[in-house]
Amino acid sequence: MADYKLDSAAKYAKTHEWVRIEDGVAVVGISDAAQDMLSDVVYVELPEEGAALSAGTEVAVVESVKAAEDIIAPVSGTVVAVNRELEGSPEIVNQNPYGAWFFKLEPSAALQDELAQLMTADEYAQFVAESGH
Repeated sequence: MADYKLDSAAKYAKTHEWVRIEDGVAVVGISDAAQDMLSDVVYVELPEEGAALSAGTEVAVVESVKAAEDIIAPVSGTVVAVNRELEGSPEIVNQNPYGAWFFKLEPSAALQDELAQLMTADEYAQFVAESGH
């Protein structure tokens, strides 16, 4: 496995999103492995504030010089903030994938069950290694 950075406080989806709970809010972004696979990020489409999201649904798009990928909500909730900085400077996803969050959610009551379905940093590292990324 390449030496991808991981955030030990985050949980990871097989679709390469991470979620970190900060002060009761779910903060969502894409992993270092994902930004590396995408290469140079050139555009980010964010969800609308106030949108109700369900875990596993497509909620945003990240485009790079190589491809466009959907961002999947790793947990359910209501969007309480989006990272507008990404609209003008999408390259910060490449520079700091764990600082360049995409959106924040007020999580639903299912949060603990949904988090239990996601991978720890160590499990995600193993998943990435086994999938050849």
